Amino acid sequence: MKVLSLFDGIGTGRLSLERAGINVDKYYASEIDKNAITIAKTNYSDIIELGSVLNWRNWEIGILNGIP
Repeated sequence: MKVLSLFDGIGTGRLSLERAGINVDKYYASEIDKNAITIAKTNYSDIIELGSVLNWRNWEIGILNGIP
């Protein structure tokens, strides 16, 4: 599953999916708080941080461009 988490915080969405037994292939996260990003990346180094949701048009990720 590919996931886009807006206002991701410390990555609790990723934790919830893991605890529910849901396999995550790619986890994209939009977050601007540097401390929250540090915690999320410490727990899940494969999180792809996208930065501010205000810049969503510049994100080059398949789920926004219709590419699987």
